[in-house]
Amino acid sequence: MPVIKKLVFTVTNDLNYDRRMIRICTSLVNAGYHVTLIGFERKTSLPLLPQPFEQIRIPLIAEQGKVMYIHYWWKLYGVLMKIDADVVCAIDLDTILPVYYATRRRGIKRVHDAHEIFTELKEVISRPFVHWLWKNIANFAIPRFPVGYTIGEAYATDFYLRYGVRYGIVRNATVLKPFTIPEKKEKYILYQGAVNVGRCFEQLIPAMKHIDTRLIVCGEGNFYQQAVDLVKKLNLEQKVVFHGYVEPQKLLSYTQQAYVGITLFEDTSISNRFSLANRFFDYMHAAVPQLCMQYPEYERINEQYELASLLPPPVTAEAIADALNRLLNDTDYYNRLQQNCLQARERYCWQEQEKTLIDTYKRLEQ
Repeated sequence: MPVIKKLVFTVTNDLNYDRRMIRICTSLVNAGYHVTLIGFERKTSLPLLPQPFEQIRIPLIAEQGKVMYIHYWWKLYGVLMKIDADVVCAIDLDTILPVYYATRRRGIKRVHDAHEIFTELKEVISRPFVHWLWKNIANFAIPRFPVGYTIGEAYATDFYLRYGVRYGIVRNATVLKPFTIPEKKEKYILYQGAVNVGRCFEQLIPAMKHIDTRLIVCGEGNFYQQAVDLVKKLNLEQKVVFHGYVEPQKLLSYTQQAYVGITLFEDTSISNRFSLANRFFDYMHAAVPQLCMQYPEYERINEQYELASLLPPPVTAEAIADALNRLLNDTDYYNRLQQNCLQARERYCWQEQEKTLIDTYKRLEQ
């Protein structure tokens, strides 16, 4: 029976801010594995934060577009051909090709961690050639990764129907820790995560004209500048505050002090409709009621523990304003959702999800 001890994970982002991968790698270190996480090094990257696993950054000559991918894939393939590894895990479709070719050539095992349905992202499907290219990569590569896991039941079903792979479910749930609801100094609304196309900022920002509190945005992304410009255009600089990327420990403080959280996605793709975002669990664990989409994964949990106000698509600024004002002003409703968060966090926590994660790698030794 092969002994698997050295795991390598590949991502296309800044390692300091990838909280899901920090959780995954830390859990596997605690389970006895030697873990290495490989990602980008951008011109603006801050020094790596200490972690219990090894971290490797690959410098980029371009930070977006085809040149970025070609350069990163080539450099990543070179690293994977030399690194000491028993298993390499491709995180999403954008690292899957170098992982496939390196593991095939070296004769070592490979795993696919599918955070999202990459071919159905809005920024992909809105560009026909890009969509065609990623679909072909997916059709070629994913069936060659029979071992993997994804973030929810809807995604797992979709991967089986498209590619014939049966992936386990490792939700992006937060680590369960002792928690007491703090006194809220301000009733601010929090959005944390990528400021990307399809996250409803075009509706959320105008809605703030009708809401008597601040919206704090922690994160950056491909819609960041447009969001900043829209705030200026609507003269909402005093109501909408952008903090950019925030380190995990500081972000935790923002989350725990928030009064309401935001988890919104436009109904423009299957990836959005079947999503189950990290922030959904972060708000839950901080006992912060949230405004969320009425999509299958969120509905499934909300039917068990009502902890969110669910908005059906299509989302409008008026609907957002009405829902947020109820959360801000209806004390009985708010308190019920808050107490339900405290119950839900006991079930939907990382300590439960990591069991499937660790079992995936244990089974590779059989």
